[in-house]
Amino acid sequence: MKHKKLSVALPAVMLMGVTTVYAEDAEKNQINLGEITVTGTREAALKAETPATVGTIDSEEVDNVRPSHPSEIVSRIPGVHIAVTGGEGHTTAIRQPLGTSPLYLYLEDGIPTRSTGFFNHNALYEVNVPQAGGIEVNKGPGTALYGSDAIGGVVNVLTRPSPLEAEADINVEGGSNGWQRLLLTGGNSNDTDGFRADINLTHTDGWRDSTEYDRVGSMLRWDRTMESGATLKTILTTSNIDQQTAGSSRLSEADYYVDPTINYTPISYRKVEALRLSTAYEKESSDSLLSLTPFYRHNRMEYMPNWSFGYDPAIIVTESDSLGMLVKYRKDLEGDSRSRIVAGIDVDYTPGERLENNIDAYKTGSIYTSYVMGEVTYNYDVTYEGISPYLHFETSPSDRLRINAGLRYDHIGYDYTDNIAGAPTTYSVDFNGTVKNRVYNRPTDTEVSFSQLSPKLGATYIFSDDLNGFASYRRAFRAPSEGQLFRPGSSAASLNLEPVKVDSYELGLRGQASEDTDYEISIYHMTKKDDLVTFIDTVAVTQYTVNAGETKHQGTELGLNTKLAEELKLGLSYSYAIHTYEDWVSSGKDYTGNEMATAPREIINTRLNWSPSLLNGGNAELEWEHLGDYWMDNENTHKYNGHNLLNLRANYNVDKKLEIYGRVMNLTDRLYATNASFSYGKVEYAPGMARAIYLGINYSFY
Repeated sequence: MKHKKLSVALPAVMLMGVTTVYAEDAEKNQINLGEITVTGTREAALKAETPATVGTIDSEEVDNVRPSHPSEIVSRIPGVHIAVTGGEGHTTAIRQPLGTSPLYLYLEDGIPTRSTGFFNHNALYEVNVPQAGGIEVNKGPGTALYGSDAIGGVVNVLTRPSPLEAEADINVEGGSNGWQRLLLTGGNSNDTDGFRADINLTHTDGWRDSTEYDRVGSMLRWDRTMESGATLKTILTTSNIDQQTAGSSRLSEADYYVDPTINYTPISYRKVEALRLSTAYEKESSDSLLSLTPFYRHNRMEYMPNWSFGYDPAIIVTESDSLGMLVKYRKDLEGDSRSRIVAGIDVDYTPGERLENNIDAYKTGSIYTSYVMGEVTYNYDVTYEGISPYLHFETSPSDRLRINAGLRYDHIGYDYTDNIAGAPTTYSVDFNGTVKNRVYNRPTDTEVSFSQLSPKLGATYIFSDDLNGFASYRRAFRAPSEGQLFRPGSSAASLNLEPVKVDSYELGLRGQASEDTDYEISIYHMTKKDDLVTFIDTVAVTQYTVNAGETKHQGTELGLNTKLAEELKLGLSYSYAIHTYEDWVSSGKDYTGNEMATAPREIINTRLNWSPSLLNGGNAELEWEHLGDYWMDNENTHKYNGHNLLNLRANYNVDKKLEIYGRVMNLTDRLYATNASFSYGKVEYAPGMARAIYLGINYSFY
């Protein structure tokens, strides 16, 4: 799909205002413009003057890949690996081990998809990735313009702007395992207003037993240019998901090799509702910009977590509704140094609730086949409040040197009310005929708050028209979520949890080796203290979260794109990282000096793209994914050997309006694991999807 757009990510008036200033200055200094990004500073900025590693994927690449899962598109960015759990569920690794920890901030057009208090590691299934207008990943701690959660990285999914002229597209796709998807998009613009609507209807039977998945998603966008020159961007997005799930349910080593389609927890399920409404007002003059973005969010999730069947079987319902505002004012100062000050404040008010029922889950052999509802174990209301002012400054002491600094102050609070006054804290749970006592501690009504300063300092230097570099220091933090604080399990001290703190140092180079070859390389060193870790004992039936010691994360990342021949292009995304315990004692065992579990050193994604004339403007792409080996346990005694996957995509343009395409994922039908672990003397694997074939057509009306 090729659309005429108002801009890549922002209204045209704003983008023109920013790029005009930079273009004039760049022409004066003979500096290569390069890419423009929006995530680092919350407005259009030159990537060459951004002191951070930012991976970008544009709408054309999204259209070419046509991802059936976020992993198929986001993992193309160096140092980013997304693994499938079920449906569009995922675990993430960005400068951190692969896992579900709340270490990433997920945005939609710059607005967090959830509040800090109600993090969901599956956040990308609440966003319409297959119809995105682009994706940006700001790797490492978020800048001072973002607060809690932005430790491993900031993932910003951009919506598509309104088209300049009337257009509509219909995309129909079918494939293996009962895969069916219908994508509809269309819109139009006049002198002052532009509209776009997207619809995503997806169904799959799932490749493992009892893993059916249905999704209904939509996006409405209205772009308006006012007489004053100000712009309004109003977006309404919805996602409704209903799935049976094996999740990251691992299999025994024997079952993994003999029949990886087995699902031990076919009774588990997940139902998700997400709605976001926002209006961004932006008024730009020759030397200033005022941005006001009020927003509303609704999130509801009902699920039976299959990973906890062995120690804490339950049905959980969480729900929250947010009201918030993002306020930003940017002032460009007079003089030749291109100095600017950005000041702002983020406000988030999110009342929510949790209702949790204990269940007795029964199994036949190794498969859970039924359950009986038990007693209510948690029922509470909790309101999250966040007020976060920030200040950002940029200046150029010389034509080629750009320095920026920032400071953010986050004040985060929870107001918690327990709705089970006087109830006992210990329940008897029937684990398939064996009755065990499960402890459910509950805090009394209380208020908890956290305050944190997050500084940053960075610089970029343009060595030549084809080479620029950067250096940065950034500090970030992660406040405990409502579940960690007020759903403490067997812990009696959850209210004493401290935020996770991270310090990150980074160096990088970006350049063009030739007219047809560009690259970006970076090295980073990150230390994380007071990590929040949940310990689980399936024998004693206990679960508790504590602040742990210190970990170290260091590595290098390389992105390379080059034209090998007139019709042949190569893209390489490479990362090598080592994640270690620097000070870590757990359950009497000292892991200091060991590598962290589920932390592959090597992650590689390579694409060979061929665009012959016989495809009539289409292309064929062979993709190689490599995940290196990693330890399956903190003791570093058992290793997963890693895996290599091949994927093939191709499309053909019948004419200007009709396109046919196909893709084959896991071309060689390799057996591999999306997660592997060794615990309690057992090796377990979560199998990845077998070979899958998809075919589709796209028809454009314009």
